Amino acid sequence: MYDYILGGKNNYAVDREAAEKVLAASPHVRVGARANRRFLIDAVRWLAQEAGVRQFLDIGSGLPTQQNVHEVVQAIDPDARVVYVDNDPLVRVHAEALLATDPNTIVLEGDLRDPQALLNRPELRDHLDFSQPIALLLVAVLHFIQDTQQAYRIVKTLCDALPPGSYLAISHVLKDEKQEGPAAQARAMYSRPGFGAVPRTKDEILGFFTGLTPVGDGLVHLADWTVPGKSIDHAGDRKVVAVDDPAALRRLSGMCGIARIDR
Repeated sequence: MYDYILGGKNNYAVDREAAEKVLAASPHVRVGARANRRFLIDAVRWLAQEAGVRQFLDIGSGLPTQQNVHEVVQAIDPDARVVYVDNDPLVRVHAEALLATDPNTIVLEGDLRDPQALLNRPELRDHLDFSQPIALLLVAVLHFIQDTQQAYRIVKTLCDALPPGSYLAISHVLKDEKQEGPAAQARAMYSRPGFGAVPRTKDEILGFFTGLTPVGDGLVHLADWTVPGKSIDHAGDRKVVAVDDPAALRRLSGMCGIARIDR
């Protein structure tokens, strides 16, 4: 669905059908998908260029789509290493075909709900050096963990396994307390069986950063995201996404941010 909404070609008929239903209920979801992708791309580029991170663990990566993590970081350093993780076997098969000639990028079939099993995977340990900083990317995936305490435990388990100087980058659907209008209809689509997404409040999302050091403005609305150290400018070249109606960004129900692991 995400790839289809972004205008990509790595999707299936069932994805397109479901995505069209969501877009019919809430057309601004397309802007949200683009804003979320822009956050991922800008965050990864900042982590590689400014923070000097050369290892990336992207959990819940989904099917390859527009400007993938390995393409962004390896344009900066061809030796940068990336591990994609997803629980869909089709993702692994598809990605392995695309990455067959890239020794610095691998894809693993794994489940975010069992972080310790993932951390124990020898392929992961062989590909990433856990004595050096790693960027953990949990972009648009934590809202699929319905139990908030379980989600917190998952993030803590993963972050505790990473060395100081590592980073956590997340984006998450924001709960609309009013629960009305087109946005509520779109959320209802995602909350039905087969999707299981759970929007959370700002304070609940902020809980994922407990014990970590926020980078830049920390957790912000997707509309307010900008690269750390730069001011936001929706009217110029630093737009979060290319949209003619900046007000569409303000209707997005999502938050994102980066934090550093110092402990």
